[in-house]
Amino acid sequence: MAVDTTISSAFNSLGTTGENVGEDKSILNKDDFLKLLLVQLQNQDPTNPQDTDKILQQTSELATLEASTNTNKALENLSSSLTSSAQYSTLTSIGKMADTGLTEVTLESGTPIDFPIYFPEDVDSGEIRIFNDQGILIDSLALNPTTKGTSTFTWDGKNKSGVPYADGDYRIEASYQTPSGENRSAQYGIYPIEAVRFDGSEAEFRIGDTYIPMSSVREIYNP
Repeated sequence: MAVDTTISSAFNSLGTTGENVGEDKSILNKDDFLKLLLVQLQNQDPTNPQDTDKILQQTSELATLEASTNTNKALENLSSSLTSSAQYSTLTSIGKMADTGLTEVTLESGTPIDFPIYFPEDVDSGEIRIFNDQGILIDSLALNPTTKGTSTFTWDGKNKSGVPYADGDYRIEASYQTPSGENRSAQYGIYPIEAVRFDGSEAEFRIGDTYIPMSSVREIYNP
């Protein structure tokens, strides 16, 4: 009968998810499928009732469709929950140290370079040493008394005669003495995580005055 044909078409149009994509009113959803089945039963010819096996098949299809829909929704909710849980677990990183794996700055066209270094203790005196890609010390900057924390320094990229060094990568290291006379060292590229923010699907850590994506951090450890 016509209603029976419509039901079969409705089921086929639902696909495997049991949900319509968008709001296309020309496609029937699972609720419409059930309504049509009930209409079919109410309007069947008493002298020629619907085949019982066919009715059972249709109701079985409806049950399978409903189970598929519920399973897909549950998986979507689980995925969303796991994503949120993974994001918020990064909040425990605040106060820990982030090693970005960066130890070098890049000199281009003799343009001065600003770079941050984190000192876990107050600095009484010391120096920042700059090495070329062959590991040779080529320049240094004097360290004046500095309060513990992240401080930004500027290297002009020139030798003592004012001649710019060649473009390339240069390793930065710092050695210093604390006010109590203890010798310490600090490395460019390692900073404390001060805050976490969520931008899209990836968390970002605030180190100093900037945010970096979590994927840019090689290691997180306790100070």
